Amino acid sequence: MTTWRATAAMTRATALGALGVAAAVLFGAPVVVVLTAPLLLLAAMGLLHRPNTSPVVETEVDHVVLHEGQGTRVRLVVDDLSDVEHVTRLSSPVRHVALHPAAGRMGCLLEPDGEPPVVEASPRRWGRRLLGEENVALTGRWAGYRWGPVSMVGSQLQVLPVRAPFDSRAEAPQPLGVVGAHRSRRPGDGTEFASIRPFHPGDRLRRIHWRVSLRTDALHVVSTRGEEDTAVLVVVDALADHGRSGGVDGASSSLDVAVRAAAAIAEHHVRRGDRVSLRVVGTGGETVRYGTGARHLRLIQARLATMQVGTPRDLRGDQVQLGVTAGTVVIVLSPMLSDVVGTMTASLVKRGLPVLVVDTLPTDVVPAVVEGTDPRIADLAWRMRRIERREALARLATIGCPVVAWRGPGTLDEVLHRLARWAQLPQVRAR
Repeated sequence: MTTWRATAAMTRATALGALGVAAAVLFGAPVVVVLTAPLLLLAAMGLLHRPNTSPVVETEVDHVVLHEGQGTRVRLVVDDLSDVEHVTRLSSPVRHVALHPAAGRMGCLLEPDGEPPVVEASPRRWGRRLLGEENVALTGRWAGYRWGPVSMVGSQLQVLPVRAPFDSRAEAPQPLGVVGAHRSRRPGDGTEFASIRPFHPGDRLRRIHWRVSLRTDALHVVSTRGEEDTAVLVVVDALADHGRSGGVDGASSSLDVAVRAAAAIAEHHVRRGDRVSLRVVGTGGETVRYGTGARHLRLIQARLATMQVGTPRDLRGDQVQLGVTAGTVVIVLSPMLSDVVGTMTASLVKRGLPVLVVDTLPTDVVPAVVEGTDPRIADLAWRMRRIERREALARLATIGCPVVAWRGPGTLDEVLHRLARWAQLPQVRAR
């Protein structure tokens, strides 16, 4: 209802007051008038302050882009509150969105020049979250007239993955960039010691090593390794989501672990000046090209928050084109339950690229049982699938692809150190 209508209290007070006056006149009992006088007074005050405005009500969210666990305020905007004394709001609950008050119901009297009550919302999981439908009702002075309730569509929030704590001191296996923080195999004007060699024309005087020069009676200089950036490709397996998600405060599904780990890895490398790219293997096939900077990081987080989960039709591992060039570090985030991802990873390793797999499958995950399926058959099928997964991981390990489980800070240090040592060894390639 978008018009002011008399409330039940107003109708009841008017009817009882009129009935009392009629009874007093009919039966000659003035005491009845005394008893019903308060009701008549309330009815008269309600009629006297009858609203004449037509309010326009809208909802407004302070922030439409949030990280998991952050909160925002959903405000009620009314163009004219001169005739409004009480505001009632009722918000429908939505999965993975916490409300305050928890039930989403609230109402309060308006102070002079006051604002309508505010509902606080906090998304608990990444993705696009649509706030629930909200019903709003306005009550006039002396509770005589009510406007509404009217239904209002909830606002949409874009929830970015939480900034998981992650840090790595490992260097890139094959840095081939221009300027960065990784030690290169090539000599350059860096800070990492390489060797002491005889002086050549063009060497800087500050590089002269005087102790060796005095001992050998010939000028020697200190040579250093260059410091370069690297390219990092983060591949996220979004073919399926295994396990149940309890939000940022609860249990994590395989996709939760993958998305949060991808956001943490991307943020770490962007801050170090590396070029980071994203590729999602799923229905949407979201892709973010190589780039650096805070704006590029926000773009990666937005793609992770809006990606589509599902398996495309007729998808094969040899058909997935990642466009990886030499020197790129490929980090595959996957539960490794799909042959497509396994084939794609093996092909990258055989090309000689530094590839590592981050296992995102939770240890306590259980398969979802379809109604009508025998639980014993479902458990047997899941155990067989786990055996196939272990064999796939073992085959990747035999061809030189390390597999680690995500555990936050330090997850990739040992693996990247091993890849860096392996990259420095002479490689024999068949022609």
